[in-house]
Amino acid sequence: MTKTKRSVTPPAGEVLGVRALNRATLARQLLLRRSPMSAEAAVAHLVGLQAQNVKPPYHALAARLDGFTPEELSRPMADRAVVRIVTLRSTLHTHTADDCLTLRPWVQPARDRELTGFRKGLAGVDPDRLAALVRELVEDEPRTMGQLREALLKEWPDADPQALSVAARCRLPLVQITPRGLWGRSGQVMLTTAEHWLGRPAGPAPEPDGIVLRYLAAFGPASVKDMQVWAGLTRLREAFERLRPRLVTFRDAGGVELFDLPDAPRPDPDTPAPPRFLPEFDNLLLSHADRTRVVPPEFRGRSWQGNTAHRALLVDGFLAGLWRLEEGALVVEPFRGLGTARREEVAAEGERTLRVLHPDTAYDVRFGTVRG
Repeated sequence: MTKTKRSVTPPAGEVLGVRALNRATLARQLLLRRSPMSAEAAVAHLVGLQAQNVKPPYHALAARLDGFTPEELSRPMADRAVVRIVTLRSTLHTHTADDCLTLRPWVQPARDRELTGFRKGLAGVDPDRLAALVRELVEDEPRTMGQLREALLKEWPDADPQALSVAARCRLPLVQITPRGLWGRSGQVMLTTAEHWLGRPAGPAPEPDGIVLRYLAAFGPASVKDMQVWAGLTRLREAFERLRPRLVTFRDAGGVELFDLPDAPRPDPDTPAPPRFLPEFDNLLLSHADRTRVVPPEFRGRSWQGNTAHRALLVDGFLAGLWRLEEGALVVEPFRGLGTARREEVAAEGERTLRVLHPDTAYDVRFGTVRG
């Protein structure tokens, strides 16, 4: 007997098109118009900045804040009000000290699951003993990961060195201490525990409800799956359901239910969106399951090559090209031809970006070959 396929009723709620979602997300991300808030406040509002490299958090804030200077992020980092630590999606982020001590416990179950992929290389390793040894070492004095591996291999000579490194950063909240991360400064990656660096203990893992509200404030309107992609966690549906009476719901063109804060900005889809120069790995491009609100389908994957991300150019709010700094020039490589007016807007924004980040260096803005 042939089974009748059940029809699925789409969730109720106003449909938000791609441009409506784009403008709402840009407004939350401080990219529709620059914000006067401080760098530390922006890091908190955005729930962290992706920071595999040193410069991206500075580039991210230069695109978002009015009057920003690199010192405005370097100062709180040097003062230990802002830190660099592995959290969301098992990637390095710049967080406020408070978020470091709450978000890391929240994502700890994902870090524990990550270790299951390294079981073979960790055969015979007592994970609790490893965590205690690493804590003792890095709280005695900051260490490089190479120094930690060397010490751990003395304890477990048959273990896989990479697996020991992963275990160290998964079991403990290790922060990169300054001068690493400061603008215009260099330094090895030296590690200690967040509690030791910040002088206070981490709290228990928070309930996800408050983090859901913060995610929506920075990335909404969004689906449950969107937030799970952003966090690198699963099973967040229950938190959204608990919060449903406090939220409003929409749906996208495909019928996916989107949640949002009632009073969050949802600008008119025709609101002008100025060009913006974003860093590689900017969270705007990584924090939704469906990224078409920022990345046109025809440009999907164009800001990546293998495991390498390129710096992204937004035009009219959407990914429209790449950019790079080379000797004497900021080079723009659009994905399609830009009209005269757009080119002038992009050039003006590029010049502003250079004044903020490199005020003492002479650069030109140049347009390279269209990456068709």
